[in-house]
Amino acid sequence: MSRRKAKQILPFVVLVAVAIFAMFIKPSADYVPGPNDPQYSSADIAWVLVSTALVFLMTPGLAFFYGGMVHRKNVISTMIKSTVAAGVVGVLWVVCGFSLAFGESIGGFIGNPQTYAFYEGVKGGAAWPLANTIPLSLFSLFQLMFAIITPGLVVGAVAERIRFTAYLLFIVLFSLLVYAPVAHWSWHPEGFLAKMGAWDFAGGTVVHITAGCAALAGAIVLKRRRSHIEQKEIPPANVPYVLIGTGLLWFGWFGFNAGSAVGATSLAVNAFGTTTTAAASAGLGWMFFDVIKGKKPSVLGFCIGAVVGLVAITPAAGFVGIQQSIIIGLVGALVSNIAVSIKQKSKLDDTLDVFPCHGLGGIVGMLLTGVFASTAAHGIKGGPEGLFYGNPEFFFIQLKAMLVVATYSFVVSFAIFKFINFVVPLRVSESEEEEGLDATQHDEKYMQGHLLVHNNGSIEEKTNH
Repeated sequence: MSRRKAKQILPFVVLVAVAIFAMFIKPSADYVPGPNDPQYSSADIAWVLVSTALVFLMTPGLAFFYGGMVHRKNVISTMIKSTVAAGVVGVLWVVCGFSLAFGESIGGFIGNPQTYAFYEGVKGGAAWPLANTIPLSLFSLFQLMFAIITPGLVVGAVAERIRFTAYLLFIVLFSLLVYAPVAHWSWHPEGFLAKMGAWDFAGGTVVHITAGCAALAGAIVLKRRRSHIEQKEIPPANVPYVLIGTGLLWFGWFGFNAGSAVGATSLAVNAFGTTTTAAASAGLGWMFFDVIKGKKPSVLGFCIGAVVGLVAITPAAGFVGIQQSIIIGLVGALVSNIAVSIKQKSKLDDTLDVFPCHGLGGIVGMLLTGVFASTAAHGIKGGPEGLFYGNPEFFFIQLKAMLVVATYSFVVSFAIFKFINFVVPLRVSESEEEEGLDATQHDEKYMQGHLLVHNNGSIEEKTNH
């Protein structure tokens, strides 16, 4: 068997092996709380179920958001890369991902992979201590949706030139070596960042800083596209797709942030309010700032700004007041807008500005959580109180946590991309890049209103309405 054929077969063989092994794991019923345990709440279960579905909706939303902004010859390839994470991480989470993130802590750095290996003990396990009114299995499924969308965010930085098989391998390695450890540090009670006193309500560090720094590493390793070197302006393939994607992301983000209260509580209500207010402020801020710079108000500008506002409020959503979310969204939008302008004049080819928007948006949100967190807003006993309310110590804890996560995520992600390039070609050939990844990687082509499908050398045209 040739080496190339072996590489083609290996992913399927691994999946079959996992399926066969899992087949012999005995299923179990959900844990029933004892008389002395906190009892499950039907309202909390219902809200977290809805929130789990809302967070999953963000994955196809992200596919539309990214797919609408790339060149029309790369729409399909960009959208599938955002979406396929649901398949890869969905299986990986059951095998060992949940264990690594939330299993028994090993020194505060990683979870024991045996704790919930192949989901043993998840259905029958006692509730998570910080979400004790819902079953552990529901908590795990809610967390799965965060693990799915995080590698999907990186797609925007490496779009239009990364090989599909290389990206699949990136999802696996990033999930195991970056996402799971950082989730453990931040969200496990024994994680070292949590014990240090850092607070991340819904994923500013765990999701956005890790993805943003991985995106920066990927853009550096993959180097520039030919169109970027030649300074060709690439028109967005479908601006309405971007608008649809923004709507789905904004809608799903209510589950992302308000769902992170893991209960139908006043904390969830506050997170809901700060989420939509920050997005509104950031969307307007980005659009108005563009006008000051001499541009016309645009759909893309408002949409990108709104998403940056959602990113910036994520770590702070439950901890700050709705009033303060306006300034958080506005500052996030201005910082990212300026960073995008600087990046456009540089040689960095981050295709869809993932690091300026998600990386810096997460950093701004993490730091402003250290400024504006207020016990009056969140009411959590022992919860965070920020610099603005007389506690500078918390701000510096947030700063240290941000620096640790950003440095770790960039270094490890850079090593992951380098390793992948050693194992399989990371980047498509110059001719494949010129033809477009839709055709060369997937035998499909997207055109406005039509999907062209390669069929044994011929092309079949299908209406795509």
